Amino acid sequence: MSNSNYSAGEPEYGGQEPSYGYPQDGYGRPSHSRPPHGRPSYDQGSYQQPSYGQQSSYGQQPSYGQESSYGQEPSYGQPSYDQPDASYGRRPDPSYQRPAEPESRPEPEPSPAAEPVRGKAAKGQNRRSALKFMGFGGLLTAGGAAAGVLGKDLVLPSTAQAATATGALSLPAGSQVDGLTVPSFAPSGRRPRYRRATWSQQFQKGHGWSIGGSGTASSDPDDTEVFTRGTQSARATTTGAGAQSYIRKAGLPALNMTGKMLRLIFRVDNADHLSKMVFYLGSGGFKDTYSWRFHNHSRTAANYVQSGEWVTVHLQWADVAAASGAYTLSATGKPSVKTGFTDLSFAVYDDGAGKVTYNLQAVEAVPDTTSKFPKGVVSITFDDSHQSIHDLGRPVMDELGMPGTIYNIADAIGTGTFLTIDEMRSLQDSSGWEMAGHSYANAAHTASYAKLTAQQVDEDFRKLREWLVSNGFTSDHFAYPHGAFQKTTDGVPVDMLAARHFTTARSIISETIESFAPAMPYRLKALTGINDGSGIGGTTLAKVIGPGGQLDRCAESGDWLILCLHKLTEGPPKTSTEISQAGLGKLLKEIEKREIEVLTVQEAMTYYA
Repeated sequence: MSNSNYSAGEPEYGGQEPSYGYPQDGYGRPSHSRPPHGRPSYDQGSYQQPSYGQQSSYGQQPSYGQESSYGQEPSYGQPSYDQPDASYGRRPDPSYQRPAEPESRPEPEPSPAAEPVRGKAAKGQNRRSALKFMGFGGLLTAGGAAAGVLGKDLVLPSTAQAATATGALSLPAGSQVDGLTVPSFAPSGRRPRYRRATWSQQFQKGHGWSIGGSGTASSDPDDTEVFTRGTQSARATTTGAGAQSYIRKAGLPALNMTGKMLRLIFRVDNADHLSKMVFYLGSGGFKDTYSWRFHNHSRTAANYVQSGEWVTVHLQWADVAAASGAYTLSATGKPSVKTGFTDLSFAVYDDGAGKVTYNLQAVEAVPDTTSKFPKGVVSITFDDSHQSIHDLGRPVMDELGMPGTIYNIADAIGTGTFLTIDEMRSLQDSSGWEMAGHSYANAAHTASYAKLTAQQVDEDFRKLREWLVSNGFTSDHFAYPHGAFQKTTDGVPVDMLAARHFTTARSIISETIESFAPAMPYRLKALTGINDGSGIGGTTLAKVIGPGGQLDRCAESGDWLILCLHKLTEGPPKTSTEISQAGLGKLLKEIEKREIEVLTVQEAMTYYA
C-alpha cells in the first residue's frame, strides 16, 4: 500500500471446506481417528508416480572428517536472562522476574501528535474448523515446480534430469553458489495463509515516528537505500555504548490487540555487536507498558537475527516478558488488559563494544494463534531416531491418542539402539506419527551443517529427501542438527539450502515461542532440553507444567508450542536430552488437562494450506 499506516479487517475464510476423499463425521473430520497422513488417493487420476532418476548409493557415506557418535548428546545447560552471551536455544524460566534495569525501560519523550488510523480491525476467528489433511506430504515431481527462497525463485527441471543436472543458487547481493545438484523433489510449500495485517505502519514518507534515545548516534527516518516494502524504511545507528536506541510513536489512536499479535519486519546490517532487542507496547506516554525481550544475541549458537537479512518476528501475548505501571501479568502469565494501547517502541541495544545499524520496515497487528487454535497448539517432536521413542514413548502417547513428529537420521536407521524402517512405518501408518528428516549421513549430523560446505549440505539434504520418499514417508519437514542454521564454511545460509528440499526447518531457538502461522518457516522455534531429572541442566519439566509455565501461557494466551525431546528412559534421566517415561506421561496429562490440541508439524502446517 502507498500509505504508511492502515487498518483493515481480517479476510474471512467462511464456507464449506473441501473434502479430500475421506469419510466424514458430523464435524467434517475424517471418520477414523486420524487421517492417513498425507497419502494421496491414487484413483483420482491426478497423481503420477515421479521418476526418481538415478538412485543414490546409500551404503556409501560422504566423509566429513568426523567419526559418528550417537551416544553423546549435546548438553544445553541452564538458561538465564542475565547471561547476554548464553545460547538462547532454550526457553528461560517464565516465572523469573528479572530486576529492573534502567536501560531496559523506554526513555521519556513528549507525546507527538496522534496518527490517524482508518477503519476497524475485524475480530479473529475463534472457532476452529475441522482438520483437513491434504496431499502427499510434499511428494511432487520437480518438473515445472518453483520454490521461493528469500525472494529468489528456484525453477526446478524434471526429475529425469535431477540426478545429473547441476545449477546455481542465487544468493543476496548478486552472488551465487554453483554446482549444486537439482533437487529430486520440490518442497510442497503447503503452509498456512499469510496473515494479513489489520493495522500496519510501514515507515513510508510522512510516517511520523521518532528516532532517538541516548544510544542513538545517527538516524534517517526516510532511508531510500535499504528497504523491503514500498520505497523506504527507517534507519538508526547506535553509539556503541550499550544504551537504548529506539524508533517509536506515542499518542496513537487506541489499538485493540485482543486476538492479535505484533509482526515486526526489520534488518540489522551487522549483528556482531548486537546485544538485545526489546519491544514496548503501552499507553500514557509509556508510563504503562508490556515488554517483549524478543532477541538476545549469542556469540556461539545460531541466532534468529543474523547480519544483513530481513527478519520477521511475531510477538504473542504468551511471550510477554514484563509489565509495568498499571499493567500486570497473572500467575499464569495472562495480561490484565489487551486494548487501549497508544504507544509503541522498537528498542535496540549494542554490546558496548561497537555500533549497530538497523532498519525498521513494519510494525503490524495480525490475527494470532488463537484465531485458529483458541487454546494454542502443541507439537511433540523427537530428534535422532532413538529406539526408546518407539519402546517407551509410543505406548504413553498412543494411550492418549497423541501423535508425535520424529526427525530422523537416515544413516542410523536399523543400527544399534535406533529405530528400524518397520517401526517407523508402523508409527506413521498405525499411530498417525510424522516421519520427518534430521540428516542423511550421521557424519553430517555429528559435524552440524555449519561446519560443512554448501555442496556437502545440499547433497545431504537431497539424499535425505530421496530416502524418506523412497521408503514411503510423506513428511517434507526438517530439523537442523544441533539447531544450527548459520552459514556453511563457504558462506551460504543453511536455511536457504533447506528451502530447496523441505517446507519447514526447525531450530532449537526459544527466546519467544512459535506462532501459527510461523513468522519464518525455515527457523521454526522449539523448546528443547526438557527433562525431569535433578541438577542436569536443560529445561526442567516442573517449569514447563508449573504455574505460569509454557503450558499455562499456551492455554491462556495461545501459541504454537513445539517441544523438542530426544531419548526416553525407564528410570531417572542422566542428561538434559533425556526424559523418563513417567515424566513424558506427566507432561502429556498436563497438556490434556488444559485441553490443548496436539498436532504433528506436518498437520499444523497443512491446517489452512
